[in-house]
Amino acid sequence: MMRNRALFVVTLLATCAVVALPSAQARQSSPSIASALAQGGSGNRTSTPIKHLVVLFQENVSFDHYFGTYPKAVNPPGEPGFKAARGTPSVDGLTEQLLSENGNLSNPQRLDRSQAHTCDQGHGYTAEQKAFDEGKMDKFVQDTGHNETVKECTGIENGKAPNFAVMDYYDGNTVTGMWNLAQNFAMSDNSYGTGFGPSSPGAVNVTSGNTFGVACGPSFATINAPECPEGALAATTPGMPATQGNGTLFGDADPYFDRCSYTEDEEKPSETVQMGGENIGDLLSEHGVRWGWFEGGFASPGYVPGLPSTDNLEKICTQTHKNIAGEEVNDYIPHHAPFQYYSSTANPDHLPPSSIGMIGRRDQANHQYDIRDFWAAAATGNLPAVSYVKAPAFEDGHAGYSDPLDEQRYISRFIDGLELLPSWRNTAVVIAYDDSDGWYDHRQGPLVTQSQTTLDALTGTGECGSNPLAVPMSETGAAEQGRCGVGPRLPLMVISPFSKHNYVDHTFTTQTSVVRFIEDNWLGEQRIGGGSQDAASGSLDNMFQFGQAPARRLLLDPETGEPWFGG
Repeated sequence: MMRNRALFVVTLLATCAVVALPSAQARQSSPSIASALAQGGSGNRTSTPIKHLVVLFQENVSFDHYFGTYPKAVNPPGEPGFKAARGTPSVDGLTEQLLSENGNLSNPQRLDRSQAHTCDQGHGYTAEQKAFDEGKMDKFVQDTGHNETVKECTGIENGKAPNFAVMDYYDGNTVTGMWNLAQNFAMSDNSYGTGFGPSSPGAVNVTSGNTFGVACGPSFATINAPECPEGALAATTPGMPATQGNGTLFGDADPYFDRCSYTEDEEKPSETVQMGGENIGDLLSEHGVRWGWFEGGFASPGYVPGLPSTDNLEKICTQTHKNIAGEEVNDYIPHHAPFQYYSSTANPDHLPPSSIGMIGRRDQANHQYDIRDFWAAAATGNLPAVSYVKAPAFEDGHAGYSDPLDEQRYISRFIDGLELLPSWRNTAVVIAYDDSDGWYDHRQGPLVTQSQTTLDALTGTGECGSNPLAVPMSETGAAEQGRCGVGPRLPLMVISPFSKHNYVDHTFTTQTSVVRFIEDNWLGEQRIGGGSQDAASGSLDNMFQFGQAPARRLLLDPETGEPWFGG
């Protein structure tokens, strides 16, 4: 076992370089590892032993799509296997009846590793509500079994007649790493999107809990908001939240404060979105808590952390990688970067941090970084207290340009790297998702936020609930419409020395429960306000057991998802 572990560490360092120290020149301006270890954490007082929270925010997966048959895997010959440990709990997943007769035009079918690369499904705000069909959960084929370019995603062959892929699921022979993490740490089978819709609303909900407050944006992604004017890149005011507007974000549109939202020859601010009000980053900065958003491809391809001169600002957002299907994918997607929607937390020109030691603190980068900055900070004992991490697109799990195997490789390497750091002893990783991609899930969550617009269809035409008085009102008296929620059920896991072992939590939570945990742990339970759903989101606390010794690790083979060491 120790020999395998040693081989794994060598392989990890050689292929990922995630814990390799930066150059001597880059280290000169950074805290030493020895001093960081002596401090024993982030330097901020917390209500739990967690001093470092890392949120791996992935893309477009429903709970049933990844965990519907957990912990039972088929285990065919030649594929990675998953065997449930004794006492592994079951989940509210795909029962025999749901697998054979659930009211949809097609029944769920298992996809194996050879079918990891699928097409993208429909996951619009209205389409997902229609698929729920007033709680019957039986219109997924008609309403989300397609997207703008693929009208019917029916072409997956799996030894049977072609079926509607939107209904299908993976098990522990494909998402092996995810199942092993769930079995060794804590997962939830009762967690949901804060609202319906695609990536942009999900990203905003996991960082502010509030899609209301749009100051300007296009009609295809917002309601009750004017189009954005010229001059976005000169309008940022770091640390100064803009006044909330009366609009709501319900669809995908690029952030107003991001140079990569525009082209050199055709700037279209009218197709971008500006959010007003505060996000969790604003609150963390107010309290002096170090934080950052780290995204793949945010810097130029040749960038070296600690050496800002290596970042060619003419080449930002141009880095690409190939997924397992051999397709070239741009690493950075602007509408996946929620803090770029806010003038107070945006880094429009993608400027690098002035030094590794300033990562997590306010400087020219304004808390917005490349993933390479995360590992540079981690390797020098300078990890921020709160880190949101967005994988490069080819590894973020989004069907169409990514897939479960690319995603598994990324998550396994990332968590393996964290577990090899001294700071692991007081770290928690939350794996969460931005939306369901429209993939089938049989469970409807509670109606927390109602809305009555032409976009709504959850409980009837133009309705998400029928009580107008249940729609929140803004401080200006405007109705916060277009926030129907909660949305589809999504995977959620907590990976930490302090997470419960082999545990399935049934506590009601949402994407915004991440915001609530940050507030409770670092900010004395302060809430964002302004209509944020942080106070209404359930707590993650039941997934932790803080009395246990912080020692557990599980190192995974990134290619198979099977354990190298630990468990």
